[in-house]
Amino acid sequence: MAADQVELSCAFGPLALRSPILTASGCFAYGQQFEPFMDLGQIGGLSTKGISPLPRHGNPLPRIYETAAGMLNSIGLENVGCEVFLTEKLPFLAGLGVSVWVNFFGTDFETYVECARRLGEGADGGIDVLEMNISCPNIKKGGIEFGTVPEVAHRLTKACVEVTDIPIVVKLTPNVSDVVAMADAVKQAGAAGVSLINTITGMAVDVRTRRSRIATTYGGLSGPAIKPVALRMIHQVASALPGFPICGMGGILSGEDALEFLIAGAHCVQLGTINFSDPGAAVRVTSELRQLMATLGIRQVADAVATLEPHPVEPAYAQTLAAARAKPEPS
Repeated sequence: MAADQVELSCAFGPLALRSPILTASGCFAYGQQFEPFMDLGQIGGLSTKGISPLPRHGNPLPRIYETAAGMLNSIGLENVGCEVFLTEKLPFLAGLGVSVWVNFFGTDFETYVECARRLGEGADGGIDVLEMNISCPNIKKGGIEFGTVPEVAHRLTKACVEVTDIPIVVKLTPNVSDVVAMADAVKQAGAAGVSLINTITGMAVDVRTRRSRIATTYGGLSGPAIKPVALRMIHQVASALPGFPICGMGGILSGEDALEFLIAGAHCVQLGTINFSDPGAAVRVTSELRQLMATLGIRQVADAVATLEPHPVEPAYAQTLAAARAKPEPS
C-alpha cells in the first residue's frame, strides 16, 4: 500500500482528530514555543500545560533530572492560571486548526470544579477537550486521593462534567493497584475518555552530596522506562471497557511505538518526554506511523485499535493439557 493511501484521521469518541498523534501536557508548554521546530498544523492536537484557577510558581530547583531511560521531574505544575491562559494563550491555539486539549487541575474539590467551569465559560469554542489531571504526584493537597480512590474520582469527575459542555477526559495515575476500577469510576461519572498513563513516582540520589537529585525528593518518572507499564494498563482498560476512548502515552519515541499503543487499545496517543530532545518529534512520528501502516497494509487507524492477538497454543502443550484434563481424578 502506498503511504498516501493511509487515512490517519480518526475518532476519539465524538471528537474527530486529523491524526492520532498529539503532544502531551507539561512537555509542549502552550504550543508557541515549538512553532520554530515544526508545522504545528500537521499534528493531531496538543495538550497544554496544566492550568489552575490561579497562577502557580511551581516547585523549587532542582526539579528535572535525566535518568538512564527517561527523566524525573517535579515541576510543581507551574502555569499562568485560567485568566491569562484564556486571554493570552488560547487565541493562538484556537487558530492552529488542530485539536486543543486543555489540561487542568485544582488543589481541592472546589478548585477543580471552579477551574472546569471557568475554562468552559471562557473557551468560546477554542477548546475541544478538558483533560482533568487527577494523577500528578506533585499535588500535595488532595491530588493523591483524587487519583487513587475510585469513589472520590467518580464524585469529582461528575461535578466537573456538570459545570461544562466541553468533554472531560480524565488523566489517570499508574500509581494504583487497580487502574480498571479508576477508569470505570470516571466513565460512570460521565468522562468522555481517559488518558493513560501519567508519570510513575520515583527518585534519584547524588552519592557525593547525599541529596536527592530532585528538591522535592520524589518526582515523576517518564520516558521509555515506563512504556511497558503504559501498554499493560492501556490493554487492561481496553479489555475491561471495550470502546471507551483511551489516549495513550508513556515513552513513545517512534511510529512503531505509537502503533504498539493503538494495537494495545489506545484510540490516539500523546508524545511527552521525547519533545525535550527532539522538538519536532510529533511530525516525524506521524510520518513514521503513516509509512509503517502502509507497509503493514493497515488502511486506517481504526483497523489497528485494540487488535492485539493472543499467541497460539503450542500443539505439544495443547495435547499434554488435553490428556491431563481427560485423566480421571484419583478416587
